[in-house]
Amino acid sequence: MSLNSVHRVVSELGRVSLARIEELGYIGSLLAESLFFLVLGPRRGQPVRWHQILHQMRQIGADAIPIVALLSMVIGLSLAINGIAQLKAFGAESAIVIGVALGVTREFGPLITGIVVAGRTASALAARLGSMVVSQEVDALRVIGVEPARYLAAPPLIAAIVMLPCLTLVSDFFAILGGGLFSAGPLDISLYSYFHQSLEALEPWDVMQGLIKGLVFGVLIVLIGVGTGFSVTGGAEGVGKATTRAVVMSICAILIADMIFSFFLNR
Repeated sequence: MSLNSVHRVVSELGRVSLARIEELGYIGSLLAESLFFLVLGPRRGQPVRWHQILHQMRQIGADAIPIVALLSMVIGLSLAINGIAQLKAFGAESAIVIGVALGVTREFGPLITGIVVAGRTASALAARLGSMVVSQEVDALRVIGVEPARYLAAPPLIAAIVMLPCLTLVSDFFAILGGGLFSAGPLDISLYSYFHQSLEALEPWDVMQGLIKGLVFGVLIVLIGVGTGFSVTGGAEGVGKATTRAVVMSICAILIADMIFSFFLNR
């Protein structure tokens, strides 16, 4: 490899690294501004409107319940099917009750919830804000004295902080229900007994791990979706690229954050 090739590779790596650092700084500033207007906005005449928060809670949380419940039940069924098949070789099929309960509450519940919400919310936020940037509506808000972070970023952020843990609980329930529906036959137990054994196997901290993950995933999804939307350039084509990028970045951020949580919480 020639010296010029090495120089080009190093330069490109430096540009990409600086761009990623700049994005992280911008996302951090969005978080700080949103929290600032939530706490001190009313004193400055820029309160966060509760009707906007409730509207975002419906879009982010309530509207996602059917798909979260369906996919979580499928995951629970899949865990039970594969778990019983593997444990049968050791004569320990009954251990699947504990395995599904712990796996769902600690890992799969928040993960499935985060991925579903990332696909729905990050794309919607990026598309909506990107369209507003392209049509100069964001600039118009600044002109009339409305801070875009207070009006466009704070409501979905607060809604995600509230609703992602709630959706995680919904996911936990339906995933355990899915596992119970399949396991009732091979284990010859009732659904009530399955839930009873699952609750006995769980500690409060097991559920709390999932709720903490869900809260962090919600913050990441909204900040990435809003930040990507505000950064749109290039008209309608830029909006499409930003929408795709927001979803991909959100899912990547969720998986990386989940790996970090798993490493530190399960040591």
